[in-house]
Amino acid sequence: MSLGALLLIIVALAFVGAFAGRSRAVALVGGDRRKLHSLPGHYGTVVFLFTAVPALVLMAAWLFLSPVIIEGAASRSLPEASSDSSTAMTLVMTDVRRIAGGLQVLARRGDLSEESIAEMRGDLSLIRGRMAQAGVALGADVRSEVFEAAKSYRAMTNSSRFMMAIAVIAVAAAGLVWSFFRINPDFRARNVSEQFTRSMLLAASLVAVLTTFGIVSSLLFETYNFFNMYPATEFFFGTVWNPQFRGGSELGILPLLWGTLYVSTVALLFAVPVGLYAAIYMSEYASKPVRSIAKPLLELLAGIPTIVYGLFALITVGPFLRDYFAQPMGLGNSSSSVLTAGLVMGIMLIPFVSSLSDDIINAVPQSLRDGAYGLGATRSEAIRQVVFPAALPGIVGAVLLAASRAIGETMIVVMGAGAAAKLGLNPFDAMTTVTVKIVSQLTGDTEFASPETLVAFALGMTLFVFTLGLNVAALYIVRKYREQYE
Repeated sequence: MSLGALLLIIVALAFVGAFAGRSRAVALVGGDRRKLHSLPGHYGTVVFLFTAVPALVLMAAWLFLSPVIIEGAASRSLPEASSDSSTAMTLVMTDVRRIAGGLQVLARRGDLSEESIAEMRGDLSLIRGRMAQAGVALGADVRSEVFEAAKSYRAMTNSSRFMMAIAVIAVAAAGLVWSFFRINPDFRARNVSEQFTRSMLLAASLVAVLTTFGIVSSLLFETYNFFNMYPATEFFFGTVWNPQFRGGSELGILPLLWGTLYVSTVALLFAVPVGLYAAIYMSEYASKPVRSIAKPLLELLAGIPTIVYGLFALITVGPFLRDYFAQPMGLGNSSSSVLTAGLVMGIMLIPFVSSLSDDIINAVPQSLRDGAYGLGATRSEAIRQVVFPAALPGIVGAVLLAASRAIGETMIVVMGAGAAAKLGLNPFDAMTTVTVKIVSQLTGDTEFASPETLVAFALGMTLFVFTLGLNVAALYIVRKYREQYE
């Protein structure tokens, strides 16, 4: 049974239970709803919640845990599981999952029966052709043991899905029956439904916290593994970035940090003044017809894909800066440069600064402006000395959001600034950033346990700590200015 069909069954049972629960509550009091503790809809809501929520929680937990258990069982079935390294076993299990997926596709198409799959062997050329039809290429080095493990993996996955469907439907039916027969005129259905809903809202609010915890934990674990293989001093203080997957790599982060800060600074130097001036104009000077047209057009910049900005940097901005500035001034001959990526990224960041700042400035009470005008201030003086200080905490948040967006940008840097990891001050030189190298180190068929691959997690952890420091500094600035204003 597919997941979509299972979800449809759960939802159908929940709605049937809701209708039945509401009808039972009304029937128990002979249609006199005044004798009920709660509204009839609350009784139906209780049945709906106790039918759907436990079943959905069970299904989510099953889908999360079953792959781990199945992969462990499949890996133990391999005869060399005990002797293979963790990296080699990871690659073997990747082949197992890939082959199992191909077998599943062939079975769903009807190209192979279950009897044929049970008789298949990985060393037959016919089987390789069949797997190619499913989009899975079997190399010459695929062992028959791996193929047998893939068949076992597929069988266990199908059995797990079948048992999950039975268990989920059983839990949903049990919840429906139990909550249905709990209904009586004195049952506090409103209190139960509200408490249940409050618990669901609490669980939803914990998703962000748990997600952050999971991200940080995974980064810390892999970063720890990296520093067990590569000296931390050479990583943090090294000035050369030269990864070699054959060994002898130099993985100094300083060139990447410099490129990240350089490109982000150029972008913010362009985006923040333009965005703030645009926000001040639209909130304080522009008429309503002009604002109704200009603000949506400005916010359209935020909806343009970054790859389009990258193409704009590669085809238009880069050659323009090279031909009219870099070459005549003798500062470079490449269209890929820090200035190219910074300017294009700054254009992308303008709506992040202007739109948020505009909303924040508009939220400043009109009474503050009127008081400034009453004291003889001009419009510009009122904006500079009253409105802007009042909106400063929110503006700092907008600038911080733009800075975080600039630090995490990848595509514009790849196409506008190049991929050269080096230290320098020339804005017409090609440089790169931390995020670009994270992508490059995790691209391709590489072993997921070498320093050259695990360095991506160390880079990500460094970027996370740096961004966290920015947030702390911004909070300090906001509180300082807010206290002075109050």
